[in-house]
Amino acid sequence: MEPGLEELMPRLLPVGDCDLAEDFDPTVPPRTPQEYLKRVQIEAARCPDVVVAQIDPRKLKKKPTVNISISGCQPAPEGYSPTLKWQQQQVANFSAVRQSLNKHRNHWRSQHLDSNVTMPKSEDEEGWKKFCLGERVYSEIDALSDNENLGIDYLKVGFPPLLSIVSRMNQATVTSVLEYLISWFGEKKFTPELGRWLYALLACLEKPLLPEAHSLIRQLARRCSEVRALEDSKNEEQISALNLIICLVSRYFDQRDLADEPS
Repeated sequence: MEPGLEELMPRLLPVGDCDLAEDFDPTVPPRTPQEYLKRVQIEAARCPDVVVAQIDPRKLKKKPTVNISISGCQPAPEGYSPTLKWQQQQVANFSAVRQSLNKHRNHWRSQHLDSNVTMPKSEDEEGWKKFCLGERVYSEIDALSDNENLGIDYLKVGFPPLLSIVSRMNQATVTSVLEYLISWFGEKKFTPELGRWLYALLACLEKPLLPEAHSLIRQLARRCSEVRALEDSKNEEQISALNLIICLVSRYFDQRDLADEPS
């Protein structure tokens, strides 16, 4: 340090010459304030000006790889692209659903849930997948066994997105469950159970969108377009459901670059 800087940076622990015992040992606990301060000064003087940490690169965690796609949606199969009028009508209907949900949210939140309804915790990904899709879809069981009764077993077929359920979900839970279902949909087929919950969660999603939600719904629209393009049987009901989700993401949530071109 330059001598001129000494006056600008006074010692934090100034210790003048003091009478210390001849047997003063800086390695043992200090017995007086003077011994303590002297020991601090000795230790500070031994510290190097520059310290270089020795890091074993083998122990460092690898940085996660994030794949970001900026491409739009794949076009609808020939003859199945929705008209502009149809898209505008779906946006209007969706807007009305959202307004009704917001208006009556407190009422539905106050309603008692049935005794068989136990909502998973927000961070319970597997629990939410089973809750929304049911054991049959989640476990990919094609059909219920013949010996099962005709009553509805929601544990097997999944709980529908009842207003009394979704009204209890805060934005963090809505976003988390949306992420869980989109993750599941990324490797699985589209089902009516999944479609109902995706629609309901989008209806609960508040605007303006948080960055995480913005990324999720764009991912959802792209996945819907991929599944739609690979639909061999041309199931009109399923293609219509996929068209609807793409329409809401692109036109209601203002992701216009993902919108279907009117037929």
